[in-house]
Amino acid sequence: MTESMRLEQAYPKIRFRWRSRNWWARLTRTPPECEHLENDGAWMATFIPDTLYLRGKASVRRHPVRPEVSLCLACLRHEMEKDLRHFSGRVIAFEPDGAEFTQYFYVGSGEFSAAGLQPEVANAISRRLHQPMDVCASCDLRATWLWFARNEVPSLDDVARIAMARAEMLCSQHGTEKLLESFSRAPEANLFYVNVPYGESGAYVWI
Repeated sequence: MTESMRLEQAYPKIRFRWRSRNWWARLTRTPPECEHLENDGAWMATFIPDTLYLRGKASVRRHPVRPEVSLCLACLRHEMEKDLRHFSGRVIAFEPDGAEFTQYFYVGSGEFSAAGLQPEVANAISRRLHQPMDVCASCDLRATWLWFARNEVPSLDDVARIAMARAEMLCSQHGTEKLLESFSRAPEANLFYVNVPYGESGAYVWI
């Protein structure tokens, strides 16, 4: 049986709407919502931090499992930042299309195919993950992130651009800032799935 954390233990800094935690919400399996969504739902995301979906089937990647929640942009940034800054593995991250993306999720390097990435896309990302990295472009720390701006890789179907595009080498702190800033540039969003990194290396992709 999967061990799950209590809501207050998993998200001690977030206050959740009472109506999203009552018996009806539990009956309908509606995830708890942060209090900010009560008056402003223009930007919201379903945060499922410790789970990867392999062709539609949930697969836990971290124990104990934090519960699924719906968060505003500010609360999502707060929760993601805690994990991203302390992740020591390698990360490739693609800037999402702020007008169209509905999911932004991390896939470990050994699970690209199982998560539904096309073989040629998976191979291109894997090769970039193994390329040598220098110091961060924004400081003197070791780079562990490769950040691909939208103008470099506008679509994840473009294998040639993934293989050849210029990427910014960043440390975990500045990689985190770059990713979260890209979220903030979208005036509104409704993301159905966002998680956090696990394992030794992987990629953040968007749909």
